[in-house]
Amino acid sequence: MKFGHTLMVATAMIAVAGCSKKPPAELPPAPQETPTPEAPPPAEMGPVPGSQAHFIANVASDRVFFDTDEYNIDAADQATLQSQAAYLKQYPNVRVTIEGHADERGTREYNLALGERRANAAKNYLASLGIDPSRISTISYGKERPEALGSDEASWAKNRRAVTVTVQ
Repeated sequence: MKFGHTLMVATAMIAVAGCSKKPPAELPPAPQETPTPEAPPPAEMGPVPGSQAHFIANVASDRVFFDTDEYNIDAADQATLQSQAAYLKQYPNVRVTIEGHADERGTREYNLALGERRANAAKNYLASLGIDPSRISTISYGKERPEALGSDEASWAKNRRAVTVTVQ
């Protein structure tokens, strides 16, 4: 019985050895990478039309400045707003918010009212240039969001402004 068992094991080993695969005479070529078209990086594409970055890149400025306690649109402000109006005419689906700001002097209530008058002055001028007023909203931040920190004329001058911001 021992001999039969050994014979059976040897036969099984020969059978298994006969089933092993032989290497092919020639190997297939290595897979080649197919280049995928790459999209240019976002910086190369430029800002998205209608975005704040696109707006700033295409207008004279996104802000107009005012004298102390004033909200009238002067010649420099008119040129800036004319540039903004041209952009808004080119992109009729763009909506904007005009933020009115004031310097730190005066009460909170006074500066909120002054910021509102400044934002509305810019809105009214854009409307006079043919921009539909329903595309323009206004908000006053008064002295709550200063552009420049400091209690000097240079800082105050930067803070007396109306800023046009595109709405996404």
